Amino acid sequence: MKTLAIAGTFDTKGKELSYIKQLAEKRGLNTLCIHTGVFEAALKVDISNQEIVKEAGRDLAEIVAERDRAVATELLAQGMELLLPRLYNEEKFDAILSIGGSGGTSIVTPGMRQLPIGVPKLMVSTMASGNVAQYVGISDIIMMPSITDVEGLNSISRRIFSNAVNAIAGMLNYDEVIEPDEKPLLAATMFGVTTPCIKTAKAYLESKGYEVLVFHATGAGGKSMESLIEAGFIKGVLDITTTEWCDEVVGGVLNAGPHRLEAAGRKGIPQVVSVGALDMVNFGSYDAVPVQFKNRLLYKHNPTVTLMRTTKGELSEIGSIIAEKLNTAMGLTVLMLPLKGVSGIDVEGQPFYDPEADNVLFDTLRGHINDTVDIIELEYAINDDAFAVAAAQKLIDLLEEAKR
Repeated sequence: MKTLAIAGTFDTKGKELSYIKQLAEKRGLNTLCIHTGVFEAALKVDISNQEIVKEAGRDLAEIVAERDRAVATELLAQGMELLLPRLYNEEKFDAILSIGGSGGTSIVTPGMRQLPIGVPKLMVSTMASGNVAQYVGISDIIMMPSITDVEGLNSISRRIFSNAVNAIAGMLNYDEVIEPDEKPLLAATMFGVTTPCIKTAKAYLESKGYEVLVFHATGAGGKSMESLIEAGFIKGVLDITTTEWCDEVVGGVLNAGPHRLEAAGRKGIPQVVSVGALDMVNFGSYDAVPVQFKNRLLYKHNPTVTLMRTTKGELSEIGSIIAEKLNTAMGLTVLMLPLKGVSGIDVEGQPFYDPEADNVLFDTLRGHINDTVDIIELEYAINDDAFAVAAAQKLIDLLEEAKR
């Protein structure tokens, strides 16, 4: 019989969590109740708040005495971040469900994020209808809006809680057995304006016996890829689309943080890197473009996405950073430059076509890359089939070389 961990503030949400426990048991699940509140639980629990804060190296009595909600929330979150993966590794539960407002959500989700991908994790939250990036991160947490506040049982909350339990019971009881694929797993990065390149490269790699995971280079995609590389899932990387660095440097909305382009090098796995979509910075709708950029070259990609052409100065800075990242790589690394255009709208006749700006990028990379990284320059645009196949074959060559 599968076990569902039910985490929440059993001191203030005891009635609601007890209802969820009853629903889960009616669905044939065992339950593991984890108390994440500060004060005494309103009903019997399996894991106490004292056990949680002990994981964070503190004593519960000290936290209560401080009477500081922010400190208590932070310490409980730290404890859950350590406790949940340990309990899962000890096979104490198979899935986790939690309910809460902003405080309860911020306490439990750090621990949820530490659980392996594929472990069912569902958070019923008042925060679920807004930006949930800070709670979900690069995990597969499911956020369900609570509609009303998570306070009391009524006709709405009962239905929401019932749906949540039914959903996670379904994930547990109808779990699809995924047979492991023996094909080497590769990662590739794609954007709308580099899609033809990756489609061609992916098909080529798959024809040679590889499995390819494609990540949308929207910030979260880059972070997810780096995380899977770090966790050891990925054997090689076709990092064609490094556009997230434009947003990181210039201030766009799709940045992947300052550690992008580090994991593959640190793990020493083969990587082929290119300069896909480095001609653009991403913003939301046209009206959302910051006022300081209103006089720049802007392109309405669609009603919710506005692109801004990068300048020579910005490309010089971006090129320097990319070179710095690649120079630290411990494994076989190749940088491939498509000299006829770095995106679908950076070719002759398209709105971002600017050979002079691109040449600044190329020259910066040539001048800063050290001898440990090979540079291959091709007289193609990035979406030309010949470039895509060359990049894919080069990654295969590196993978074969790494075996020797």
